[in-house]
Amino acid sequence: MEADDDDDVPLILTWDEANSGLLGEDTERGDENGGGGGNYDIVNNAVIPTAGPQNYRVQNVSLRQSWEMNYQEAAIYLQEGENNDKFFTHPRNPKALAAYLFAHNHLFYMMELLTGLLLMVLSLCEAPAVPSLRLDVYVHATLELLALVMVAFELCMKLRWLGFHTFIRHKRTMVKACVLLLQFVEAIVVLIRQTSHLRVTRALRPIFLVDCRYCGAVRRNLRQIFQSLPPFIDILLLLLFFMVIFAILGFCLFSPNTADPYFNTLENSLVSLFVLLTTANFPDVMMPAYSKNRWSCVFFIVYLSIELYFVMNLLLAVVFDTFNDVEKMKFKSLLLHKRSAVDHAFQLLVSRQRPMGVSLKQFDGLMRFYRPRMSARDRFLTYKALNTSGAAMLSLQDFYKFYEVIGLKWKARRSREHWFDDLPHTTVLIFKGINLLVKSKAFQYVMYAVVAINGVWILVETYTLNSGFSWSRFVPWSYIVFLTIYGVEVLLKITGLGPMAYFSSGWNLFDFSVTMFAFLGLIALAFNMEPFYFIVVLRPFQLLRLFKIKQRYRNVLDTMFELFPRMASLGLTLIIFYYSFAIVGMEFFADVIYPNCCNASTVADSYRQINVTIGNRTVLEEGYYYLNNFNNILSSFVTLFELTVVNNWYITMEGVTSMTSHWSRLYFMTFYIVTMVVMTIIVAFILDAFVFRMNYSRKNREPLENLEDENGIVFEVEVSRDEVLATLELYKQTCPVLSSLSSLQKVLQAMDRNRHSSLVYLGRRSRTKSDLSMKMYEEEMQEWYAEYSRENLPQPDQSLEQELDSPISEASLS
Repeated sequence: MEADDDDDVPLILTWDEANSGLLGEDTERGDENGGGGGNYDIVNNAVIPTAGPQNYRVQNVSLRQSWEMNYQEAAIYLQEGENNDKFFTHPRNPKALAAYLFAHNHLFYMMELLTGLLLMVLSLCEAPAVPSLRLDVYVHATLELLALVMVAFELCMKLRWLGFHTFIRHKRTMVKACVLLLQFVEAIVVLIRQTSHLRVTRALRPIFLVDCRYCGAVRRNLRQIFQSLPPFIDILLLLLFFMVIFAILGFCLFSPNTADPYFNTLENSLVSLFVLLTTANFPDVMMPAYSKNRWSCVFFIVYLSIELYFVMNLLLAVVFDTFNDVEKMKFKSLLLHKRSAVDHAFQLLVSRQRPMGVSLKQFDGLMRFYRPRMSARDRFLTYKALNTSGAAMLSLQDFYKFYEVIGLKWKARRSREHWFDDLPHTTVLIFKGINLLVKSKAFQYVMYAVVAINGVWILVETYTLNSGFSWSRFVPWSYIVFLTIYGVEVLLKITGLGPMAYFSSGWNLFDFSVTMFAFLGLIALAFNMEPFYFIVVLRPFQLLRLFKIKQRYRNVLDTMFELFPRMASLGLTLIIFYYSFAIVGMEFFADVIYPNCCNASTVADSYRQINVTIGNRTVLEEGYYYLNNFNNILSSFVTLFELTVVNNWYITMEGVTSMTSHWSRLYFMTFYIVTMVVMTIIVAFILDAFVFRMNYSRKNREPLENLEDENGIVFEVEVSRDEVLATLELYKQTCPVLSSLSSLQKVLQAMDRNRHSSLVYLGRRSRTKSDLSMKMYEEEMQEWYAEYSRENLPQPDQSLEQELDSPISEASLS
């Protein structure tokens, strides 16, 4: 077997100018990055230079080293497909590969992340700083310079593997480089002058964080926001058009009323209607005109009906429709990008003698670079999962499923139905009865009834409590009763299903966690552990179990759980916008808001702080709005969140405007429009996810006998003893470290222990949005694949014919 494989010559030699047609890159890149490359090898992730002209590469370099080179490049292509990295950034020569390997590891990614976070966290220490975190100028300026040097180092590594021409064509990288240069100059100026100046450019610091590998989801969110902007801007212009028309009309109608401060000038009229769009000043803005003429309410009713209830909802509908199309096109683009990556990798893994398939040896070589920590057993099982046809080698169609199986977690299927089958007969009967009990629908609905009663009891119990209630006085008897019932349920399920089966269910994990927290709360009450009383309020979380009864509720909860990762990235996107606006607000509005300011404005009462004597007592009356300021980054974040909620946001705007200038309103209005864009995208995303889930449920009706069955994606693979022995021999020849084969040896030991000639393994992973999309767009995917084949497959076929007919191929085969 080894001799046969050693005779195999790679169909495509990595970085070989004569055979790199698949790479699809012009020779200009090769000349620029090192004279065409090809004179090096890779062994165990190390770049080793080799001597000799490129035309004699096959003769001068061992086939093993050639294969190692191809394995690594195939792994890089697959990683680029997984991460949606464009292929024009693919390394093309030895120097580029060394820089690529250095920049593509988790330590480097962590360095990028920490550098970006450090630059943003510095705003806590720079003037205007949080008082307890203030640092001297030379300290924070030095830290900033060190962080910027790290960013420059990251860009140098990128320049080394991309090459100059590709580097300047990469838009995101060029923006990062320009911002870096600007920040570098400003940091040096601050360090020399030993004092901070107006630095609005600090608002650009999130660019360094967004460019980090771990923030890919944030970049996708920003890309979707920008892609949704054209239709959004169209509707926004329509909204502003009606606003201007009504502002002119309102000024003409209500400016004669000297008691009306909202429409006495055209500027105030426009600002008042802008605020009215958020309903923050309604009905206050209407009352002066309404007191003079009751028919004036028609103006405000018509304005709100058009702007708020029609145009704003139209805006959401248009953004949702655009978002839906963008999501579909994004899925198509990523799907075809992955398919292209698989095509590239496949061509690098096949040999000249067998160009139509990938053997286990080549697949294992690929996986040693793609998943270095994957065990030999899992590599073998992944190969078996791909090889659905049972042929000697993986075909291209088999290899297309690479991304579907690569994330599987493999476990041997139990040879017996239940965990207790090996116990004595009497014990088996007892556990069998418990198993049937906990699996019965009657048991489930009884527990639902208990949860419902518990919920009603908690509501009644809480309603009867007065404001002076203290948990330390007693432990409610109902707490003990219901906790005992839940504890018995957990014990019965663990006993009947077995620990492994029980804890493999997400709902069971949720039930167990809530029950354990309730038990800890009971201990806190019993021993008067006051700091831990908060655990008691987690009891109502048990009520979420009731949502499992109805399919629609389960769909809502499933959608909510699926949205958590994406919502986290959207939240981070919103925080990045907050940070940029907070920096701008701090630079222009720091220390302009304080108690008893804004006395000349219409919102002076909201900022007042005075002592009022009532009888024999002196009471401090505060408007509290002076706390909504931009004196440091933390206060700015709180203020911006209040502006996002829009309730009484105009009070903050008018307070700042009265202490600065009327142009300050542009800051607040711009912030509202930006947050409206982001919030509309978030709402559209939630709607799209929910509607998608509903449509998927209707199209693929898969009723579950057990409401708690959540297998996700499951692959089943059966391996025989002969296959394991043959694979073990192959790995001994290809893997220098025998300790890595222990996982395969355990498979043989399990067969010997159970006296079986074969074992069945189950590979599981959670169902993702991509899996649901593949089901939903099953018909369209066939059209996409056909289109992709017409555009891309003829070129590899032609290059393959040229390869097999070339003199180099004949020399290699001989």
